[in-house]
Amino acid sequence: MTLALDHYRLLGRSGLRVSPIALGTMTFGTDWGWGTEEADARRIFDAYVARGGNFIDSANRYTEGTSERFVGKFAKGRRDQLVIATKYTLPMRPGDPNSGGNHRKSMVRSVEDSLKRLGTDYIDLLYLHAWDFTTPVEEVLRGLDDLVRSGKVLYAGVSDIPAWQVSRMQAIADLRGWTPLVALQVEYNLIERTSESDLTPMAQEMGLGVIPWSPLASGVLAGKYSKADLGKVPRGSAAEGTRRDVAVGNGSLTERGLTIADVLKKIAGETGNTPSQIALAWTLLNPAVTAPLIGARTLQQLEENLGALNVVLDEEHHQRLEQISSIDRGFPHEFLARPMTQAIMTGGLKIDRRINS
Repeated sequence: MTLALDHYRLLGRSGLRVSPIALGTMTFGTDWGWGTEEADARRIFDAYVARGGNFIDSANRYTEGTSERFVGKFAKGRRDQLVIATKYTLPMRPGDPNSGGNHRKSMVRSVEDSLKRLGTDYIDLLYLHAWDFTTPVEEVLRGLDDLVRSGKVLYAGVSDIPAWQVSRMQAIADLRGWTPLVALQVEYNLIERTSESDLTPMAQEMGLGVIPWSPLASGVLAGKYSKADLGKVPRGSAAEGTRRDVAVGNGSLTERGLTIADVLKKIAGETGNTPSQIALAWTLLNPAVTAPLIGARTLQQLEENLGALNVVLDEEHHQRLEQISSIDRGFPHEFLARPMTQAIMTGGLKIDRRINS
């Protein structure tokens, strides 16, 4: 069955309705040396919304705040029909030890600044951007709960964080009656599937909708790179280097990544789609996934990526992708799945694993 941007999905265990593809705005602005000028960014934004898209993703630090400012401008006159997500954690003031991190001071200051840049009085979805390994989970959860109770934030989510920490946070929130987490952003694509070991099944069990970032693996799965691009050392961070530097730094531009990209190209040729469309459609096959994030620098790229909603992968193509991109899920998953382990555990019983509704 094909999808459309206005065939909405519920975000995690909330009642919030979002499009099956989210518009990422990290490419809005050229402050990092690459990206989209304001006029082109507006065309991309308008085209996405005109198709029924309502799920917009940004962050406090994207293009040094330009991304949020553009989103705020573009959303004027239609703010309430959009679900605008942003993130806190990344530092905005060099030399200030508390301008970044997961703690309450960073959270509150970041939200206040994001509200100004976005030109709005509330954020639909606030993510903790990345786990800092220093802030107590109770401080994070109570801070998020206070922001929700104040009306400045409506829903809470997390990104780039260990699965055990998320499940612990969700359990604490439930027990204390605090705002639950409803969304989880993780890197998830045909090259990076290790979240399937714990993060995505945890999210499905605990009521968080998964929002994959980099579903095209920094352009590697779109067929942008070749073996000639291997072995080049990235110059620095996303704000200092090129898009190829980001692909190398993220670990996407490797021999394995290019091998997977080659299979994508073949399947794309057989189905009449593009590699990008096949890669995006594959992420949507995971029942834990609510909406992959796409970042377009041109209107043509946006239209191509939205074409993924019309892709229907047959079993043969799906299996080829699964095979070429397969991972070792590690202990205890591989151990528990072994026939010998299963035989010992069940004593040969045949058990229907479906849960009764």
